[in-house]
Amino acid sequence: MAQYEGMLAESVNIQGHNGDQIEGYLARPTGAGPYPGVVVIHHMPGWDESTKEIARKFAHNGFAAIVPNLYTREALALGENHETAAARDSAATAAAREAGGVPDDRCIGDVEGAMNYLRTLPYCNQKVGVIGYCSGGRQVYLTACNIPSLDAAVDCYGGRVIASPEELTANQPVAPIDMTENLNCPLLGLFGADDGNPSPEHVAKMEEELKRFGKTYEFHTYEDAGHGFFWTDSMARVGRAMYRDHAATDGWQRIFAWYGKHLA
Repeated sequence: MAQYEGMLAESVNIQGHNGDQIEGYLARPTGAGPYPGVVVIHHMPGWDESTKEIARKFAHNGFAAIVPNLYTREALALGENHETAAARDSAATAAAREAGGVPDDRCIGDVEGAMNYLRTLPYCNQKVGVIGYCSGGRQVYLTACNIPSLDAAVDCYGGRVIASPEELTANQPVAPIDMTENLNCPLLGLFGADDGNPSPEHVAKMEEELKRFGKTYEFHTYEDAGHGFFWTDSMARVGRAMYRDHAATDGWQRIFAWYGKHLA
């Protein structure tokens, strides 16, 4: 008989920035473990089905994964006047965009809260990594430079790691690239050669800074791939058009190898 496989995926509450209670989505194997932990930072479309599917993929491969809802406060401010949870989350995404995105200090606090939650679980091996896509990739770079207890990080085509002075805002006052000296853990970066944000020039600048400060990192850029090459269904037809099998397949292999090396 085949070996038994089991998974549990559920909504949880975690303590985020300033002690706020925020939503999380936890996926884990049902065995005793111990399993390494991964915080999955959702992309700009929000705490959506596609990001939760990524958490379940990690659980299938032997990780305890959690997706903190960085738009929880916007969702709560909207109240209960929505027909479905998806409609509420979509409205929260719009509200967060209108407000100029998630404040960086709040993001750091929420990700650290998600990490702390994972480490309270009896089946977690206390090693925790972070991964993010698009805006979440930028937030990976941000949190990796500001949370000393992180063990590994994966930036999937994070845009605006490099930002001009005109692009800085009250919510995002410092470009993550300027925090590189404080990077606290090994960083894996996965990028598309046809991406405009981050462009190949920005990726080269990131690599230059990582080398300058002697950081542990690996970068891989895929030809014939642009932004969002992991997404098979995000935003329906748009996501499928962005997907590149060669990049996504190799990218997942590299992600699991990176975490296997640094979170074991």
